[in-house]
Amino acid sequence: MRWENLTDSDHARAADTALFGADAVTTRTFDTPEFRGVTFHEVRARSILNRVPGASRMPFEWTVNPYRGCTHACVYCFARKTHSYLDLDTGLGFDSQIVVKVNAPELLRRQLASRRWQGEHVAMGTNVDCYQRAEGRYRLMPGIIEALTERANPFSILTKGTLILRDLDLLARAARVTDVGASVSVGFTDPDLWRTVEPGTPAPERRLEVVRALGERGIGCGVLMAPVIPFLGDEPAQLRATVRAIAAAGATSVTPLVLHLRPGAREWFMAWLGRHHPHLVRRYERLYADGAYAPKWYQRRITRQVHDLAREYGIGPARAGTPRRIAPPAPPRPAEDPAGEPVQLSLI
Repeated sequence: MRWENLTDSDHARAADTALFGADAVTTRTFDTPEFRGVTFHEVRARSILNRVPGASRMPFEWTVNPYRGCTHACVYCFARKTHSYLDLDTGLGFDSQIVVKVNAPELLRRQLASRRWQGEHVAMGTNVDCYQRAEGRYRLMPGIIEALTERANPFSILTKGTLILRDLDLLARAARVTDVGASVSVGFTDPDLWRTVEPGTPAPERRLEVVRALGERGIGCGVLMAPVIPFLGDEPAQLRATVRAIAAAGATSVTPLVLHLRPGAREWFMAWLGRHHPHLVRRYERLYADGAYAPKWYQRRITRQVHDLAREYGIGPARAGTPRRIAPPAPPRPAEDPAGEPVQLSLI
């Protein structure tokens, strides 16, 4: 396993120092049903704010990822490739060898306090899920949310995990001082498809309960309808059922995203496809012949269908690739108003 000289090349950081050294790694296993067969590598990271490459399609510039690897075990997960940077297997190893940055909250506090930090938006859950099962044991997210709240730093969370409900009070408190965005990933509601391609995740209906619960606390929650899986989850009736369920949960928006197969994920997904749906292998080879993404005509067709359904069910589809608009900080208010009465200074 390669810990030394590991740089965060998946985020194209300029520094060439190791993210953590071998002497800072503790490996643990837990003999409990939820963690049987899973190995945790506890590390003390040297950096937690990751800059996204300028060429990325992502509508944000900074991320925080307290974990590497994910017990959700989604067969299509694009982040599988990142495990190869540690000389770990991108298949079963990605699902069962989990790197835990145990010092993430304290490190984030220190980095947010730096004079160089300008208070930019921070996205979480964009690589692996920060509310995967490991979070139930390590509880890194409360400290991370508190660190961001203390600085009134805008942030967003994307998750498939219902564990986010544990932190509802913290999220509501953060939303009073800064911009907080929440999104839940639900690509389909078909139970048979869910059990085979996302075996470690909560069921789609439970994720939609998260959308509802966040909305009830005043935190608007959108749904990333991802992935739409060609030939398995893209029938008109399937798309309709999914958008209808998303609307019923009170989602503020729905953004469809067609399955993409980057190196690392592609090999694992195609092996799964060959075992479960061998008749589709040739169709996938043709559809993804030009690279990781389905053809534009196919993506446009799915987007149009989902947006039409969203309008029908009364939810506004978020435009794919459009960054969330972060309001600029309010100008400082004077200590006294024109009448000489004291005025409470604003944090933002």
